[in-house]
Amino acid sequence: MSDYFVHESAYIDQPCQIGDGTRIWHFSHIMKNAIIGQNCNFGQNVLVASNVIIGNNVKVQNNVSIYEGCIIEDDVFCGPSCVFTNVNNPRSQINRRSAYETTKIRRGATLGANCTIVCGSTVGRYAFVAAGAVITKDVPDYALMMGVPARQAGWMSRHGHRLSNPNNEGIMICPESNYRYQEIELGLLRCLDLDEEAPLKLSR
Repeated sequence: MSDYFVHESAYIDQPCQIGDGTRIWHFSHIMKNAIIGQNCNFGQNVLVASNVIIGNNVKVQNNVSIYEGCIIEDDVFCGPSCVFTNVNNPRSQINRRSAYETTKIRRGATLGANCTIVCGSTVGRYAFVAAGAVITKDVPDYALMMGVPARQAGWMSRHGHRLSNPNNEGIMICPESNYRYQEIELGLLRCLDLDEEAPLKLSR
């Protein structure tokens, strides 16, 4: 049996899967058939709908509803009151459960407070969506997205710093980790110091 914490005011519908070390706080609701990984944290008034899949070490701040169709990978941060959707053309009088679209938030991404992720979009690894931005299309890995609708405003490092001032070889350096990044082709950034597919260690 998993060892996780649930506040007495929260509701956990069964069956569902919740990993060790996860904490679920005041007035939150986990619906049946949700899958939640290890060491996650769900703040006050969070809804995780049926069939949502959430990875390990995901932080979900207050007042976030994660609807069916969402897949959230490891190490994602969901800021306060960020918004997910699952139907592009909702109507109250028409049942469109069969039309739910998949929304994927990939590993390490940050979703700022009050941002909106329109369904069917994929937010890339370690991308950073600014507060209040509205995502209407796929977001590249490491991209900094701002505005309504959101446009790419630059690149972010894995440690959450805006990258700028490339040297003569086009290399940008994160001021916290000293990891080096390079835009290897238009719209495609790579970390030169880490294997992109290997387990991430942020201790440097």
